[in-house]
Amino acid sequence: MTIEPIAFFHSPMTSKFGIPRQSGLADALPGQIIFEPPFRHPDAVRGLDDFDYLWLIWEFSANASPAKKSLDANQIHNDGMVDGRPSLTVRPPRLGGNTRIGVFASRSPFRPNRLGLSCVYINKVELTTTKGPVIHVRGADLMDGTPIYDIKPYVAYADSHPDARSGFVDTTQWQMLDVVIPDALARCFTPEELTGLRQVLAQDPRPPYHDDDNRVYGMPFAGRDVRFRVADGVLSVVEVV
Repeated sequence: MTIEPIAFFHSPMTSKFGIPRQSGLADALPGQIIFEPPFRHPDAVRGLDDFDYLWLIWEFSANASPAKKSLDANQIHNDGMVDGRPSLTVRPPRLGGNTRIGVFASRSPFRPNRLGLSCVYINKVELTTTKGPVIHVRGADLMDGTPIYDIKPYVAYADSHPDARSGFVDTTQWQMLDVVIPDALARCFTPEELTGLRQVLAQDPRPPYHDDDNRVYGMPFAGRDVRFRVADGVLSVVEVV
């Protein structure tokens, strides 16, 4: 089977660094779904504004080419290959980046077919724009330019299982950071962007094996480079370029 994108995602997040590790963790983070020409017609989204959430099927398109080989393929920024074959184990950040589990027991981005699945909130649907219908969403874990292969509405009676077990997620808490952004730097962003930025930073975008109080990290966001330090559970933005 050959599949082609039906749409592309647009977001303030223009790099893999800082992308929320799951959809919904930064529920104010804005994004737009722009359809490709064959699907740019209001009929394609007729009835969608009666739903609150969407499922997106998309590609981890920014991951390195599978042709690259790495024996340390399960760490962040590598391509999920060992000796040219898909790796069968990964190291989830929630487990500190050191514990291996099976790739199919994880939500790792390094997957055999590089396909992602995300549930996002529908903010509004514009039926007629210069780019055709546009779906405005919040809470996505997709970077800018991500190809989308299918869209399906979320239906609570079939998709919600609030009492389900969630494996290691049930027993390992993610430590959120306090975020400090000086007023002078906060004014570089719109109120909507600032809320999304705070949520993204609170998730601690650093690789799990980094713990240097003096290191300054840079994260692209909304056309700017946000630079920050982390010490004692507090993330401090020190510069916006």
